[in-house]
Amino acid sequence: MALIFIAASQAQAQKTEVDYVNPYMGNISHLLVPTYPTVHLPNSLLRVYPERADYTSDRIKGLPLIVTSHRGSSAFNLSPIVSGTRDLKPVLNYSYDQEIINPYSYSVYLDEDNIQVDFAVSHQAAIYELGFEKAGQPQLIFNSRKGDVKWDGNGVSGSQDIGNNTKVYIYAEFDQKPTEVGSLKNGQISKATEASGDQANLVLTFPTAAKTLKVRYGISFIDAAQAKANLNREIKNFDLANVKADGKAIWNKALGKLKVEGKNENDKNIFYTSLYRTFERPVNISEDGRYFSAFDGKVHSDEGVPFFTDDWIWDSYRAHHPLNVLIDTKKEGNILQSFVRMSEQMPNFWLPTFPEITGDSRRMNSNHGVAALLDAYEKGVRSFNVEEAYRAAKGAITEKTLAPWSGKPAGKMDQFFFEKGYIPALHPGEKETYPEVHSFERRQPVAVTLGTSYDLWCLAQLAKHLGKTEDYDKFMRKSFNYRNLFNQETKFFHPKDEKGKFLEPFDYVFSGGQGAREYYGENNAWIYRWDVQHNIPDLINLMGGNEQFVHYLDEMFVQPLGKSKFDFYQQLPDHTGNVGQFSMANEPSLHIPYLYNYAGQPWKTQKRIKTLIKQWFRNDLMGVPGDEDGGGLSSFVVFSQLGFYPVTPGSGMYSIGSPFFEKAVIQLENGKTFTVIAKNASDRFKYIQSAKLNGKPLNKAEISHKEILNGGVLEFVMGEKANRNWGAGN
Repeated sequence: MALIFIAASQAQAQKTEVDYVNPYMGNISHLLVPTYPTVHLPNSLLRVYPERADYTSDRIKGLPLIVTSHRGSSAFNLSPIVSGTRDLKPVLNYSYDQEIINPYSYSVYLDEDNIQVDFAVSHQAAIYELGFEKAGQPQLIFNSRKGDVKWDGNGVSGSQDIGNNTKVYIYAEFDQKPTEVGSLKNGQISKATEASGDQANLVLTFPTAAKTLKVRYGISFIDAAQAKANLNREIKNFDLANVKADGKAIWNKALGKLKVEGKNENDKNIFYTSLYRTFERPVNISEDGRYFSAFDGKVHSDEGVPFFTDDWIWDSYRAHHPLNVLIDTKKEGNILQSFVRMSEQMPNFWLPTFPEITGDSRRMNSNHGVAALLDAYEKGVRSFNVEEAYRAAKGAITEKTLAPWSGKPAGKMDQFFFEKGYIPALHPGEKETYPEVHSFERRQPVAVTLGTSYDLWCLAQLAKHLGKTEDYDKFMRKSFNYRNLFNQETKFFHPKDEKGKFLEPFDYVFSGGQGAREYYGENNAWIYRWDVQHNIPDLINLMGGNEQFVHYLDEMFVQPLGKSKFDFYQQLPDHTGNVGQFSMANEPSLHIPYLYNYAGQPWKTQKRIKTLIKQWFRNDLMGVPGDEDGGGLSSFVVFSQLGFYPVTPGSGMYSIGSPFFEKAVIQLENGKTFTVIAKNASDRFKYIQSAKLNGKPLNKAEISHKEILNGGVLEFVMGEKANRNWGAGN
């Protein structure tokens, strides 16, 4: 028994950070598909995952070569086959088994075709190794959905149009020469060395003796020549094992910036899987010092500063950007400078809201890029042009329309907002009169009023830093606009019409149609009741003080859905992960459990955080409760398991919750470390009994970024029953 125990302990000790990552976590959920099992290196251009309808699908569509878009399909596909064993198509569907995915490699057995597939990824290049068991000539089908492919005698080049005048390019080489090259059309192969159009493809046939084929390829958004250069820079031979080992080392370096210790191995799986998800976006698309920008359709020099895009800011400003500031300060500065460049490259000098590979899609509501700018600047990041960033943010808020999902100039709706202090709502059945409003996304008047109030606060703080006193005063006044929709009778934020009258009758759960978009956005009034991140003390006062505030928080967690789950989720499909009316599945909820801290009852925050994460974030296929959103939800988990969370990005403060690990070490970019020790921490021992910061008693449920940057030790003593006095005097 002793020998078995020692062997198990040694095996456990040999596990590295990336070994705890489970890419399958959250691949299935109640309604949506929260995550995909993505193979990529941290923030890298090249990302792949098996292309299938969902996790339970019995078939995969070829082998992926690059995924470029928002939850998109693979731009290029590779389909291996033995000649004559089945009918040919541009992309073959495969029965599969024995799939293994980790962040840097992929393997699968195509069981009906008897082909073993192994894959390893670099930043802008990757390699496949294919083992053919059936007798006959191996064939490879290269397919571009909408573009061209060409054989140049040594390799295959190709391109695909992915929208908005943006193309992705590929260059692939093989460890053996094909004996024939052709193109497939209507199930027949004709001799050809190039093809173009829909489902453009080339079929490469290899000798019967070629039982193993290796394919290495590079990807580019500039041109095929750059794709080839990327390949030659990153993968110089056909050694898949070496690429795999390099990938594992790169991941361990990235994930190792946070090292956690504790008895609960499952918590480590959830922590490092969540941390891995935060490195999926945004992506660095600089290639040898150049990048293609879909924001103006041109190739630019990056001037030594990598260009990042594919950032879902509505989701990421809350915790993802603050996490970058904490552990990847230099990268965050580069991301924010990329925001400035995007603004310069677009027709109007407006900060992006949802920048993707194909440009700014202007998704969601509000202009929360300004929060990411302020949060970084407040915490000492100075590597981006803050003057230009401020100008772009001001333009996005005051010159672009506030209408959700729109990039149009400001119109009458915006004029109303800046004059009256709120976005007016339409009565049920009332016809839309503002042309800037999206026909499906609607005005979202309460969500936009609240979100823009916060954006204006952020803009005011930046103005203050830059000495723009007049702007500071003006925007600070308008940052209180949320008050204009607060219903003193019900204590909810309630839509008003153009005449200043609250809409009546009104249901705070179900009014607003699909996704509550007529008044809120994806979530109902119970979630937007707390959407005043920048002035929580004022929100507490509006609700009648600490005791009433806590009462209303408690009420949300016990309030029933009001209808059957079928009816509730049919109308509010993003409002999942419910505890009462609280939704753990959508980003506007993330700060809510921490609000007890501000009303003198931090023990309730400790209880809620531990309970919510245990309920909704688990190391299994249904372990994420809603859309993960490119790091949006996962960053909440990372912070919360460490023991603190940035409730108000831009304030420089973190609100303390309940640490999950007995020890967590944060490696800071300034060379210092910050350690969180939680004695006795466990599922039962969730309550803070006492705390010390660098040996001195800490009796408040918050800590500043500056204190963390100084390095040191935050030490908690945990217990199984609440100490209701600790932190109660905040």
